[in-house]
Amino acid sequence: MSKRPYVLLSVAMSVDGYIDDTSPDRLLLSNAEDFDRVDEVRAGCDAILIGANTIRRDNPRLLVNSEQRREDRVRRGLPAYPTKVTITSSSLDCTCKFFNTGGDKLVYTTPTALGKVRDELDGLADIIPAGDPVSFPVMLDDLGSRGIRRLMVEGGGMIHTQFLTQGLVDEIHLAVAPFFVGELDAPRFVHPGTFPQDSARRMKVAEVRQIGDIVLVRYLPRNRLTQVS
Repeated sequence: MSKRPYVLLSVAMSVDGYIDDTSPDRLLLSNAEDFDRVDEVRAGCDAILIGANTIRRDNPRLLVNSEQRREDRVRRGLPAYPTKVTITSSSLDCTCKFFNTGGDKLVYTTPTALGKVRDELDGLADIIPAGDPVSFPVMLDDLGSRGIRRLMVEGGGMIHTQFLTQGLVDEIHLAVAPFFVGELDAPRFVHPGTFPQDSARRMKVAEVRQIGDIVLVRYLPRNRLTQVS
């Protein structure tokens, strides 16, 4: 079996743990300097993953924006853009920017939805069955077999929760914006769940850094320390 990729979970949230508000426009939590940091992290990864709901809600391109960083990747024998990955058990819109910008795309889905998703995307992505519901360990094994060594997970909340509750995260980049959202129905960083880390099994803090008015904290989940030390 191929080695699974190193999983880096990246999120920006408000002080009260929200990653967006309930308005129709995307809430910008990071500042320009922190967005550039995220771009640098993306450039250092082989693949970037977001959930299908995030594609539908935000319609992101999910690219490395810096031309210099793209050129550096090519000089290292890598594609200019990391592979983009998503997970769905229902439909996807082929007109979304995710599927029409950047490099390779992978979609992990259920056997039931496989034919429908293939028809909808019509060659814009490789469609891979990975169980019903989609098995995250199976997906990581497949990514490893495709040469993905470093995977950046950018959300949303359900995706973060699945990775964290299953103990599949090697590193967390948590950027905290200096304001509150306070909307009960707004998307949160994580959903309720049973997490491997609690008050008795605390994560290791690898770094705390101020980036303008943002505070970045890098955590190493204790259950994965043997793989990152």
